[in-house]
Amino acid sequence: MAEADVIAALATASGRSAVGIIRLSGPDLMPFMAGLLGRQIPPRRAVLTDFLDADGAAVDSGLALFFPAPRSYTGEDVLELQAHGGPTVLQLLLRHCVALGARLAQPGEFTRRAFLNDKLDLAQAESVADLIEAGSEAAARAALRSLKGDLSGEVRALVSELVDLRAWVEASIDFPDEDVETGDRQRWQQSVQMVRDRIERIRRAAASGNLLRDGVEVALVGRPNVGKSSLLNQLTGEDLAIVTTVPGTTRDAIRGEFLLEGIAVRVTDTAGLREARDPVERIGIERTWRAARGSDMVLLVVDAGTGRTKDDDLIAAELPPAAKRITVFNKIDLTGCAPSRRRVEGGLEVQLSALTGAGIELLRQAILEEAAPAGLELEGVFLARERHVDALARTAEHLRCAGERLTELEVFAEELRLAQRALGQITGEVTADDLLGEIFSRFCIGK
Repeated sequence: MAEADVIAALATASGRSAVGIIRLSGPDLMPFMAGLLGRQIPPRRAVLTDFLDADGAAVDSGLALFFPAPRSYTGEDVLELQAHGGPTVLQLLLRHCVALGARLAQPGEFTRRAFLNDKLDLAQAESVADLIEAGSEAAARAALRSLKGDLSGEVRALVSELVDLRAWVEASIDFPDEDVETGDRQRWQQSVQMVRDRIERIRRAAASGNLLRDGVEVALVGRPNVGKSSLLNQLTGEDLAIVTTVPGTTRDAIRGEFLLEGIAVRVTDTAGLREARDPVERIGIERTWRAARGSDMVLLVVDAGTGRTKDDDLIAAELPPAAKRITVFNKIDLTGCAPSRRRVEGGLEVQLSALTGAGIELLRQAILEEAAPAGLELEGVFLARERHVDALARTAEHLRCAGERLTELEVFAEELRLAQRALGQITGEVTADDLLGEIFSRFCIGK
């Protein structure tokens, strides 16, 4: 399914750097090698050479690599020019590529061609972007597992199980004179349950992977002067927010970030919530509510000395119901209380001192517990997109329906077919029905 044209693009980030890479891909790159290098180079060997402009004059020297089809990233001929990373040189080379007949690649087009040429399936292609955008080491490792085909391998194994099961069921429908024995139904039921269990395991791994990729948005809210800014500084380990005893010091949202067992936690310190004294503070309070509404989790910070007040309750009542919530009783250094964490009807409560740092680790663990209530699985985790999760959910639902309609073979077979189709959407293999070959290999239908 090769494309007819040649594409070219800068494969490294824009700006000045030690090395800049220009990549070309297309059905025949020999003319481009002649025009850009003045000669042909052997496959898969780094060659030190001059890079030429349209007049044949050298504009730079560097390494050139040629990967002939089909053994390349895109499945087409691929040529890489590793030049010095000056913007002027790279633009000259790109313009020469276009003058030779290439066009500038569209976003993601190299990976799209790899997918169209069966070098990657759709799940692997999507993991390329996840690997580039990974915000932590754990997220990068999870994305690499997806790129190497861990998710795709799991999906294909499940599809194989369903194809095998469907072959037996379809054969039983096609030959109604042969009674389906009780033992057969029991085996089919066991097969369906086994696939359901494996899908549930994949869904748990995907949930952990998505948490690694997306991270957690946390907003600090509360009355003025309860220690939100000090708490931000303690959580991030940086002096990000100005801390004073003057209520209303924080007027604008201040963001910080820290890693929690591989999860990127992005914390927003907000203006204290009270009746606004001036237009600037009013804007800050509006931004506070906006940050709270856009967060996955809210830390309601309360002064431990005064305890939870009516104003705190009013703030809590206005918090978005979908966001997870932790109530933080700060300033225990003034009350003499020990750091603690407990679960109450309204969620988790943590007592700490943002001034001394006592209890900060308890808060970190509370954030982790709320972000990943089922636990964070790092072993074997891969990154899954929302569409993958949706496809797995639909597969599980079809299998549940199949398990309940085992005595109705036509309905049972249709639910299995729909389950297989949903799985195939993950890898981009919205499958053709290949059951005929399976049935012929198992039964002597011609007799």
